[in-house]
Amino acid sequence: MPVLVMMYGVVSYFLFFGVLVYFIGFVGDVFVPRALSTKVFEYSSNALIINISLMLLWGVQHSIMARAWFKTMIASLVPHHVERSTYVLASAITLAVLMFYWQPMEGIIWQATNETAVMVLWLIFGLGWILVLVSTFLTDHFDLFGLRHSWLYFIKRTYTPVKFTEYLFYRWVRHPMMLGLLLAFWSIPTMTVGHLVFSIGMTIYVLVGIHFEEKGLAKTIGQPYEDYQQRTKKIIPNIY
Repeated sequence: MPVLVMMYGVVSYFLFFGVLVYFIGFVGDVFVPRALSTKVFEYSSNALIINISLMLLWGVQHSIMARAWFKTMIASLVPHHVERSTYVLASAITLAVLMFYWQPMEGIIWQATNETAVMVLWLIFGLGWILVLVSTFLTDHFDLFGLRHSWLYFIKRTYTPVKFTEYLFYRWVRHPMMLGLLLAFWSIPTMTVGHLVFSIGMTIYVLVGIHFEEKGLAKTIGQPYEDYQQRTKKIIPNIY
């Protein structure tokens, strides 16, 4: 039923963003009761194995469900109009699992004490998340998170893919969202061992994810995207 599809899309969307807001506090160790570097009385001896497993869970779910062959495989069970919302919902669940079961790890790699340095790091941290959010709207925010699919099905219109465009940040780098995530993961005044493990793991995921995404986009869009690759940088823009 179109109404149920629309409700499913809306619930998945808001659930993901609720988890994402908590995730920002989780990464920054601010405003949340349980974060990456929360201090505990006893640290788990299996923390590294558990944390790597949690990041693998997130990475595998996030990558495999985005692949065209997987979408084709589940098409009979998950129709196109709910496929994106299902992906968003699954991402929210796996991200919540990662945060809930994350094991803090003892030790500090670096700790900024200079007030100016701390302020600059927090500024970059905030700008990273702003870059992520703004970048979603420069493509099609509601298509990216499944609401457009649900809405078109609700009003009985055929889904059409979002046209490839180059706006603002996308004129300089091909993956500004990923750049924003990397800035947020690494720009932190106190880098604990646990946070370092997280940042390294997520950086690897980002780089691997970009590789497969670019292959998919080149195959789907063709020559226009290959030309776009030639005139822009992948993550870090040219600075003149």
